[in-house]
Amino acid sequence: MCGIIGYLGKNEKKEILLDGLQELEYRGYDSAGIAIIENKQLKNFKAVGRLKNLREKTKDYESVGFGVSIGHTRWATHGKPTELNAHPHMGAYSFVVHNGIIENYQELKKELQTDGVKFLSQTDTETIVHLFEKNHNINNNPWQSFQDTIAKLDGAYATLLITEADEETIYFAKNGSPMLIGFNESDVYFASSDTPIIGKATEVYYLEDGEFGYAKDGKVFLFDANGEKTFSKQALATDKAMAQKDGYRFFMEKEIYEQSQVMNDTMMGRVLEDKIDFEELDKNLFDNISNIKICACGTSYHSALTASYLFERIAKIPCQVEIASEFRYKEPLLREDTLFITISQSGETADTLEALKMAKRAGLRSLSICNVDNSSIVRESDAAVLTRAGIEKGVASTKAFATQTMVLWMLAIYVAQAKKTIDSELLKEELNAMRQTPKSLLINDSIHPKMTRLSKRYLHGHGFFFIGRDLFFPLALEGALKLKEISYLHAEGYPSGEMKHGPIALADAELFTVALMPKSLHYEKIKSNVEELCARDATVLAISPEPFDLADDYVKTTYDSHPMLEFFEMMVVTQLLALEISVRLGNDVDMPRNLAKSVTVE
Repeated sequence: MCGIIGYLGKNEKKEILLDGLQELEYRGYDSAGIAIIENKQLKNFKAVGRLKNLREKTKDYESVGFGVSIGHTRWATHGKPTELNAHPHMGAYSFVVHNGIIENYQELKKELQTDGVKFLSQTDTETIVHLFEKNHNINNNPWQSFQDTIAKLDGAYATLLITEADEETIYFAKNGSPMLIGFNESDVYFASSDTPIIGKATEVYYLEDGEFGYAKDGKVFLFDANGEKTFSKQALATDKAMAQKDGYRFFMEKEIYEQSQVMNDTMMGRVLEDKIDFEELDKNLFDNISNIKICACGTSYHSALTASYLFERIAKIPCQVEIASEFRYKEPLLREDTLFITISQSGETADTLEALKMAKRAGLRSLSICNVDNSSIVRESDAAVLTRAGIEKGVASTKAFATQTMVLWMLAIYVAQAKKTIDSELLKEELNAMRQTPKSLLINDSIHPKMTRLSKRYLHGHGFFFIGRDLFFPLALEGALKLKEISYLHAEGYPSGEMKHGPIALADAELFTVALMPKSLHYEKIKSNVEELCARDATVLAISPEPFDLADDYVKTTYDSHPMLEFFEMMVVTQLLALEISVRLGNDVDMPRNLAKSVTVE
């Protein structure tokens, strides 16, 4: 999703902006731009496509001395990816960058056009800068003009504005989209996430919804609806190692290999000798809770589906899973005995955040599972459990899915402990399996080369079915999603028992079926389902600890003592398969077309 960077100070601004935008590339974008006011002169540069195009445009420009500056990577929402639609957007003497959506922009635009304002772009963002200048032309007061502008905006926004009318100030506002302020002596930074300012700022403040203000002379003046407010800074991490490729070809590849390590981090202090413990959760969180509803999107939705089996099987508590973008419009029946769980890698997923707000308005207790502390969803929730996956730069999520699923597995046992629905023997089995999970995520020397060799057989045909039963149905959905995201090949996840209820009509030699065949869960049932496909000449890739003679290709897995160990090992195989097919097709694995990392619009 769109990324913001801003800087006020005496250092060379172009490189600070470009380096910051480089760190935001993982969010997905189709154009980029920067604007700088220096020596009372406003300069701006924009380019469509990758950041290297913007670097080329600015190669002969250097900023020296004190100035203010803003930059942006855009993921198109209103208007096509063109240079005119790229941020920063310009008025007569001001520039603005903005993340989110201004819901009443058409109304504002018509009002401004009636006043004679000519718009250059198709975006909602351009209304902000023209509205500011309209106000300023009336009152000749930049700060009042900015406040009047923000007051008229409906929707989600994180915005920075600079103007020749006040050339040493950056104006900012935040509502619904993430933004933070970084500090280092007299330098002030703005960004939509930590990454661009790590190594530059030493302290940080995470803006809350409804906060706005301005930065001038190395100081930040912060306001909300009640007037000026004081704020406390916190230390900013300085280690960028997790955000680098470390010799891997792609961030996604690195993140697949990291899963064993980060799983240890996820479990640390939580998987104890004889129980699961979350010190961040209030012991009373589950009091009088007799139902769980989980809301999520995309990959997080698949981890939620997996959890629904675990909550009902282990904790003996009803669990429903909702797609956040649908939940908001179905007029859901929400009962106060329901714990509302939201899952999001970024903590900024717009649909999930709005579903959470709806649940809170209905009086439900809320718990978020997230990878980013201080994110919007974490701050909005009554309680939060962090997945501790570290920075995930690949747009197609891997380690976030693994760690979300582990947190939910632990949470199912935690609830079972609280409600006394798990006996000591089952608890011991679950804890032992958890301790082995990091080993199940290790990639041995033979599996990756095998997936590289196999990938050449799966480049054509009319599509893929990933099939599984029980816990492995959500994994089939996730395997299909990974493949379609980065290879652009058609893929579906399906419950294996449902194939004969329609989809088997597609079966022929050009239909590729990836069969998840765990030994520990319904093996004979799924074997029968796969045999039905083989009888209709489908091409089958079997993933199982048990050899399957009818399969065209077979990947042998190691763990067969517990379904979740098989789950995680097979998850890695499907991730590597998607990766290697995509590489062989020549695609950009980390930044697949049309996708964004943090989806902050509906």
